[in-house]
Amino acid sequence: MVSTQQVIRKALDIMGYNESFYELLKEPLRLLTVRIPVRMDDGKVQVFTGYRAQHNDATGPTKGGIRFHPSVTADEVSALSLWMTIKCGIFDLPFGGGKGGIVCDPRSMSVGEVERLARGYVRAISQIVGPTKDIPAPDVYTNAQIMAWMLDEYSSIRENDSPGFITGKPIVLGGSRGREKATSLGTAIALREAALLQGKSLEGLKVCIQGFGNVGSNLAEILHSWGATVVGISDVNGGIYNEEGLDIPYLLDRRDSFGSVTNLFSTRLSNEEFLVLPCDVLVPAAMENQITLDNADAIQAQLVVEAANGPTTLEASERLHERGILVIPDVLANAGGVTVSYFEWVQNNQGYYWAEEEINKQLENKMVEAVHNVLENAKSRKITPRLAAYMVGIRKAAEASRYRGWL
Repeated sequence: MVSTQQVIRKALDIMGYNESFYELLKEPLRLLTVRIPVRMDDGKVQVFTGYRAQHNDATGPTKGGIRFHPSVTADEVSALSLWMTIKCGIFDLPFGGGKGGIVCDPRSMSVGEVERLARGYVRAISQIVGPTKDIPAPDVYTNAQIMAWMLDEYSSIRENDSPGFITGKPIVLGGSRGREKATSLGTAIALREAALLQGKSLEGLKVCIQGFGNVGSNLAEILHSWGATVVGISDVNGGIYNEEGLDIPYLLDRRDSFGSVTNLFSTRLSNEEFLVLPCDVLVPAAMENQITLDNADAIQAQLVVEAANGPTTLEASERLHERGILVIPDVLANAGGVTVSYFEWVQNNQGYYWAEEEINKQLENKMVEAVHNVLENAKSRKITPRLAAYMVGIRKAAEASRYRGWL
């Protein structure tokens, strides 16, 4: 959170906004903490802690995912909501940033327990969310089924069908075609455009992907089909690497529901070893703070594309920039998900649903425009792509707040 605030302050200073803009935008407007009682399968009641942060709603309703993970904290959710505001600004979406989370480990829970937890969370936050207030979506360890339970619970509370309340739903409940792979497709497009600006073709480009969950596995599939050579993948159990390229279709076929596949191999690399493997492109698609000052000098890739949120510390990002390594920041690279979530919300409001080809075409247009806009700003101002992205992204919230008379 602190490093994010540092970049926000610098971006606002460069653009000439005064201190009051920073004071407003450095933290969420609202942060709700809830306690959720859930009757477990053994008959005992367990009380879970959940959060919902709404960073800024000057540009429209807030928007952002809900994660189920043991390490969820109020600070994490607050920082993620701020990043969502930046993403929405970069892609000119009519949203501010939101984020939610529950401190839990769904991997150790039954399907029924997860459902009861999801419904309890919606009951707890129902007063501050809705199609014109705050629109949740899937995130870490949540999926379309969990969104469906949440939609059903919200519709029961409000006594009307509200498909626009939540995105990332099953298609039969008003979900959008292309949503499941949207983050991965957006990341792939960002990678392709950045490589082209470096004078490189995707054909034969050697890529290492850290994380083989929904985003990492779909990204591997897309890049493989586009002609790139995925030489390394990793999951919670470790990493595997083959400089000639991995058999991506085989790995996709054998992965489990949580994205694990490397446990099938007797020899695995540690996470520390994996990040510094020889490759052209490194894609951190797992958790935060993976690339730090401790390993930044050992990174061999010439292009880092952040599919995860916050995988590179601010200091490490600046060090990579000094070394001439291009870093496509998370707020740009992984915004395909929120962009197609916006398309889903629009379709829900219209009651008219688009073909997947149209979804992907509109996503590509948004991604290409955003990547070129950010990288051109970075080049012309001689600043890092991260700072350029924050400048582009925070301007919309700042201007909307100014026009509303808040500042």
